[in-house]
Amino acid sequence: MKNRLYLRFASFILCVFLIGACQSVGDHEVATASLETAKLPSLSGKKVLLVYGGWPGHKPALFAEIASELLRKEGAEVTLSDTVEIYANEEVMSQMDLIVQSVTMDKITKEQIKGLVKAVKGGTGFAGAHGGFCDSFRNNTEYQFMTGAQFVAHPGGQIEYTVNITGTDDPVTKGIKDFQTKTEQYYLHVDPNIKVLATCTYTGEHAEWIDGAIMPVVWKKYHGDGRIFCVALGHNPEEFYAEEAQQLLMNGLRWASGSKYEDKEEWLSPVMYQ
Repeated sequence: MKNRLYLRFASFILCVFLIGACQSVGDHEVATASLETAKLPSLSGKKVLLVYGGWPGHKPALFAEIASELLRKEGAEVTLSDTVEIYANEEVMSQMDLIVQSVTMDKITKEQIKGLVKAVKGGTGFAGAHGGFCDSFRNNTEYQFMTGAQFVAHPGGQIEYTVNITGTDDPVTKGIKDFQTKTEQYYLHVDPNIKVLATCTYTGEHAEWIDGAIMPVVWKKYHGDGRIFCVALGHNPEEFYAEEAQQLLMNGLRWASGSKYEDKEEWLSPVMYQ
């Protein structure tokens, strides 16, 4: 009888211990995840303007659909516009925390670029991907001055290459590993005043004079008080269904959305690759 009671008691104590251990592991995992994501601003409740249009080859409407769905899942209040005319609407622009753009080539008027630049300098984040961001408004140098890089060419068209994560301590790229992708490998003219978070390396297969050249794929910067973010992936917007590409895009949008709410980051020598 005593042996049975002892065994029951021992079993009870073991169960309590195991349950407590499981809860501790679970709590630790949740806490760790929270600490990792807490370094990036939340998109919940943020007002986001998503502007799309321009050259149809980049499927801007599809990018808008994918991006708006991802943003809304995180609680963002998304306003869609299929024209850059909205940039001249000061009432709308003044309310936005983040502008996400997918407009390749196209044109922008003086009033429209003035409205966009004013909002960004005032603290509205500005972000995008591929040609919808760094190949917009080729005739407007003020726009190019703001974005940090300008598209020049994509040697070989859509090819396979490796995206190398360089900003391993930055919250936008922390935890993301190097990965393979197949898309246009953008060759860019780059502002040295950017913080590069990921790069790619060219071979001489399609243009021998760029053999070994290292080029930014993901970067961030400031323009006035506004946070600027770009990921050069995304010739086909469906690339952002892939885990690494989607995480880079969304982390960048989270970061850019915090301009009005967080202290301005400073990197002492804001020179490319430092």
